[in-house]
Amino acid sequence: MPLCGRIGCCDDSPNKHTSAHARDTGHPIVRSGPTVGAAEVVVSAPDAAPGNWAGGASCVLMNGMFWLAYRIRRPLDSGRGIDVVVAKSLDGVSFKPVCEVSREAFGAASLERPVILPTDFGWRLYLSCATPNSKHWWIDALDAERPEDLSFGDRHLVLAGDAAWAVKDPVIIRGPEGWRMWVCCHPLAEPGQEDRMITRYATSVDGLHWRDQGEVLRGRPGSWDARGTRVTAILDLDPLTVLYDGRATAAENWFERTGLAREQDGSLVPIFGPPVAESPVSDGSLRYVSAVALPNGRTRFYFEAARPGGSHDLMTSI
Repeated sequence: MPLCGRIGCCDDSPNKHTSAHARDTGHPIVRSGPTVGAAEVVVSAPDAAPGNWAGGASCVLMNGMFWLAYRIRRPLDSGRGIDVVVAKSLDGVSFKPVCEVSREAFGAASLERPVILPTDFGWRLYLSCATPNSKHWWIDALDAERPEDLSFGDRHLVLAGDAAWAVKDPVIIRGPEGWRMWVCCHPLAEPGQEDRMITRYATSVDGLHWRDQGEVLRGRPGSWDARGTRVTAILDLDPLTVLYDGRATAAENWFERTGLAREQDGSLVPIFGPPVAESPVSDGSLRYVSAVALPNGRTRFYFEAARPGGSHDLMTSI
């Protein structure tokens, strides 16, 4: 199936209709994607009621070990994002926590999506932190020799945000050309509009000091992602192809679904059509996807998905 949403026959057919469509249109093909039906629960929500979520995860595979960082969240009146947990696994499904960071340690009202990555000197954990009594967010980082020591690591301010913009939920990769970040930005100037979101792109030589390269992804008026878009996972670098969270209205805040976009002329352009992934139950949310390339050429996806009672579990599928 091509990622434009066109439903066709399987590419195993004699005429390979899906590949032919991709050649004719330039559309990429869905080889795999996050799906609730085939998924396993990695971390259950702290409670079955709405507003209880486990997710917002990022994951890397290093030397045969999966390293996962995720957020635990309670309802608004019970603490919001209370903790970020770092865990490890040999099979990518059964994880053992190795350290935990609380919102109190950062003076934050809430924590959201973390990012865990290796560095030249050990490991780094990026944290999305909410400023108390405001709509502002900033991003900090912790550096340590081992993932197990990250909760006591050296602390760095990464992105401060400002009076006009809140910054959170980064997607960060590192390659020969340096560090690259896609960061979710919320406008703060107009009261009542702070839930809107766009994605900006930044580059860095060390992963701590960043140079803004401008806006790269914005929602489409009248579409399912009109209220905002947030890059969540990098699927390919040539051309740059990403998964992103989107929603149509302010009422869908926290209940985003997953779409796909591809780079054209320096911007990420959503592939037209409906979301490529959503939960079949409750609020329909399937968001914060993290994609991990496996040695066999397949991809393991981690994502936060709505459950029947309204909670969100952290799940994985291949």
